[in-house]
Amino acid sequence: MNPKEQFCSNWACCNRGKVGAGNITIHSRKEERYRCKTCKKTFSATTGTALYGLKKEASLVILVVTLLVWGCPVQAIVVAFGLDERTVRAWLARAGEQGQQVHQQMVQQGQLEGTHIQVDEIRVKMVKGIQWMALAVLVGPQLWLGGVLSESRDKHLIRGLAEQVRACLCPAPVLVAFDGLSTYIKAFQGVFREPQRTGTVGRPRLIPWPDVVLVQVIKRYVKGRVAEVEQRIIQGTPTLLARLLWESQGGLILNTAFIERLNATFRQHLTWLVRRTRTLAHRADTLLHGMYLWGTVYNFCCYHERLTLPNASPRTPAMAAGLTDHRWSMRELLSFKLAPPPALPPKRRGCKPKAMLRAVAV
Repeated sequence: MNPKEQFCSNWACCNRGKVGAGNITIHSRKEERYRCKTCKKTFSATTGTALYGLKKEASLVILVVTLLVWGCPVQAIVVAFGLDERTVRAWLARAGEQGQQVHQQMVQQGQLEGTHIQVDEIRVKMVKGIQWMALAVLVGPQLWLGGVLSESRDKHLIRGLAEQVRACLCPAPVLVAFDGLSTYIKAFQGVFREPQRTGTVGRPRLIPWPDVVLVQVIKRYVKGRVAEVEQRIIQGTPTLLARLLWESQGGLILNTAFIERLNATFRQHLTWLVRRTRTLAHRADTLLHGMYLWGTVYNFCCYHERLTLPNASPRTPAMAAGLTDHRWSMRELLSFKLAPPPALPPKRRGCKPKAMLRAVAV
């Protein structure tokens, strides 16, 4: 137990979310509890994680979640461990919510310098109706940037995916490749913009990012096989397109192979996404939890063969993107504590004190 790595999660505490502030002490080593000297509250070491408040041992929960991630059916886990099906699904929901929060805190911080992005959708058949799952991948580190679910393949689905991609990137030259769906064009053109602050009252003007290349990759099929691939440059120049392809190590010819491989990986680990399966999902939130759980495991816990450097150790997509320096274990992922936002001092209302005005005048 290391109190220097802990923080207070009490929203009423003025030192909440601060690591190394000296306000955390050990309250009980046997029960693994800490105490905040500021608000006098005690909390468990698993507070704010997917392992908090569970009646079963953490090792069993981690084992079950690992089997779920690698495509083991829920019914097989129920029979093998003697658990209730509702318990297994509740653990899946906990792990999925944990993965979503980890993804938002680690990936969607606007710090990635992406040069090549590919996006696509997966049609998921459910017990009643269908769901569309839109995914995005950052070529180079092979990092999963996020996903969105919707009942229809419309502008709301594509706009949500574009906003998630925008939340991960910092303003820089970028190439976005997608299929023939025209909704992608307006979605990414509307998202890749920055407000121009002038200090005046009113809504700031939105300035488009410089050097943004949007390309459609349209495939034409004959008897179920790809017969022709057409590339349409919607925005940008061929010279910039070739430079971004070279910098991202995406090859010399533009394609959508990276996102299609990612789609196949998701189908392999989430049984609900298989085209012909009897294990259909009943609810959309089950798909959402499974998507974020496997997406986070793929980014932080799985080595990628393409990312292994010569005479070097293998790397995960998160390691290649500079988000972490080691491979995470499943226990580390489920026990990752999410810090609340730090407390801000209340705004002072009314006239400023005379002492403050004199100090400003001097």
